[in-house]
Amino acid sequence: MLSHDQIWSAIDTLAQRYGLTPSGLARKAGLDATTFNRSKRLSADGRERWPSTESIAKILSATGASFDEFMNVLRRGMPPAHTIPLIGFAQAGSGGFFDDGGFPVGSGWDEVAFPGLQDEKAYALEIAGDSMLPLYRDGDTIIVSPGAAIRRGDRVVVKTVEGEVLAKQLRRQTAKTVELASLNPEHADRVLALAEIAFMARVIWASQ
Repeated sequence: MLSHDQIWSAIDTLAQRYGLTPSGLARKAGLDATTFNRSKRLSADGRERWPSTESIAKILSATGASFDEFMNVLRRGMPPAHTIPLIGFAQAGSGGFFDDGGFPVGSGWDEVAFPGLQDEKAYALEIAGDSMLPLYRDGDTIIVSPGAAIRRGDRVVVKTVEGEVLAKQLRRQTAKTVELASLNPEHADRVLALAEIAFMARVIWASQ
């Protein structure tokens, strides 16, 4: 996973590469001059603040840097990539790919390199079709962590005991049911009994 320090360091490096201070970079991108100041990187109570994808897109546009260039800057400060299991979203509903806890098993998985990820049990799913638009498009890859804690509002992958695999947002979980909000407004929300769920795991990253 990318860390808070790695993201901010990449922005600082990009600014230096184009002869700018962080404040100068923010102004050039049409943002408030204090947007990238070090004082803005932590909240008053010490919580980490992350730059938005919109602000990153604006600095790339303002400098003319490509996304690949930004990622190359990021990778220089990251641990070497290692591989994690990868399978197509549709295949995930078949038997033999997960154990009872939702962890990947078996030999039918491909592999994908993913830098900086420390979760040894994480795996990747490749999205197919448009049922998860606008958040996930056909061909996107999502990284799923079956060991990560899940909170209300998290995006999750759920597999039912019948073999259906869903990517939804966790709206609410009670002692008996799980309420799931659809990522695509054209698809219905779902309410599942806990007895219907084989496993539920949090989406921790998506290639969007």
